Amino acid sequence: MANKIIDLVVTSISLIILLPLISVLFILILWLHGRPVIFRQLRVGLNGKPFIMYKFRTMTNQLDYNGKLLGDSQRITAFGKFLRRTSLDELPELWNVIKGDMSLVGPRPLLVEYIPYYSKKQFRRHEVLPGLTGWAQINGRNKISWDERFELDVWYVKNKSILLDLKIIVITVFKVIGRVDVEHQNNITMPKFSKIKKQNDMRERQ
Repeated sequence: MANKIIDLVVTSISLIILLPLISVLFILILWLHGRPVIFRQLRVGLNGKPFIMYKFRTMTNQLDYNGKLLGDSQRITAFGKFLRRTSLDELPELWNVIKGDMSLVGPRPLLVEYIPYYSKKQFRRHEVLPGLTGWAQINGRNKISWDERFELDVWYVKNKSILLDLKIIVITVFKVIGRVDVEHQNNITMPKFSKIKKQNDMRERQ
């Protein structure tokens, strides 16, 4: 209950303070990327229940000759890279916190398609609300492997407390300002967990 009150109070104040910035970003994205300005995607929330997560759009919808979407590195724009480096693309997730889909702190919400690939232990990350930031985000974020990330998420679930959440929020602020651990090696985003899982399973069978 205390966490919900903190989430609502902090998020409401943040939205009021950040409204001018959010408005400017909305206009710039509309001008540079066109519609839609907001990227919507189904993610997994508390107890494995799906919800729609909102982010600022950072990529175009450019297709190849076969009508398929080009890779992330080909579709992301210069302004989109800036939004990701500064984490400004995640500002619309404040609305998810207001709605109760997310919390300020918790494991990051991931794609629904990952559900069949979790181990029983890894699925424990869904025992709490997903967050804007989390223990894994301040301990490597996109620079660590999926297994390491899930270990950190489960550790957070087991050790969750208001003091830990405050620590994570403070460290996150410094990480965002320093633009630390945003990109995963040579990729714009983390490789999909399902692909990594399949590759590891195939190696184990060989």
